[in-house]
Amino acid sequence: MRRPSWHELQAIKTLGEQRSFRRAAEMLGLKRSSLSHLVKTLEHNLGVQLFQRTTRSVSLTEAGQQLLDRLAPLLNQMDEVLHDVSARRQQHAGTLRISASDAAIGILLEKVVPGFCAEYPNIQLDFAAQGELVDITAAGFDAGIRLMEDVPQDMVAIALGGPLNFITVASPAYLAAHAPIKQPQDLLQQQCIRHRLPSGKRYRWEFEKAGERCELDVPGAMTLDNNALMTRAAISGLGVAYVPSLYAEAALQSGQLVELLAEWRVQSAGMALWFPPNQHQSMALRLFIDALKNSLPRQS
Repeated sequence: MRRPSWHELQAIKTLGEQRSFRRAAEMLGLKRSSLSHLVKTLEHNLGVQLFQRTTRSVSLTEAGQQLLDRLAPLLNQMDEVLHDVSARRQQHAGTLRISASDAAIGILLEKVVPGFCAEYPNIQLDFAAQGELVDITAAGFDAGIRLMEDVPQDMVAIALGGPLNFITVASPAYLAAHAPIKQPQDLLQQQCIRHRLPSGKRYRWEFEKAGERCELDVPGAMTLDNNALMTRAAISGLGVAYVPSLYAEAALQSGQLVELLAEWRVQSAGMALWFPPNQHQSMALRLFIDALKNSLPRQS
């Protein structure tokens, strides 16, 4: 037996209450003939007559009355549930301000924001792409998103998306014009795109293999403070770059970049959302955290 649709059940309930095809059809926004056809089809599928029809009136059969008595409370309850859900959705409003790296914002725009905005249209998202780590409380942010290692120790941190690899990359054109790079020390003879930290210091590239670790203050004529720009510089053939893998994924897939020293990869704990431990979490922030967990599940 085919299960009746929500539309069919609502039609039976309305006709049973109104006892008139004309009035029921008007309330349902249907033609009288369409309602009559719907009822006949449902009775045929159920194998039982639900209504007694005469030229002047419509009445419920015993089976019809039994169905209506049990059906009406269920449909009314479902209407209440749908109303509550809709009302709750409209109550979620406000502005959520988040400080994050440009890469983190890019991931959010791709994997989190579309679904979140569709579900909570009254919540406004205000992202600030900032390379440096800021005091989010003093700057008026609700939360920050950074690498787990960069989150201040006195803050609450929620891990997002699992570990993140740091990789060494260069363009095919650069590699064709320079000596092979087979081990980290070979970088000391290369043109590297150096990374300046927010503190002003140059970042020493880190490598690890089978428990062996090394750090290099690589040479290079160019220093940048932005991973996306370092990746673009490497694509342009300006040197070797050392960046989080998420910045280089597209270029690696297209062949614009080649990964070097893959066996010497260093892994970070990944990204985290963080906020002060004593800060009252707004409903908007709690909902956004739930969306992050669902859209960026931790990798095993």
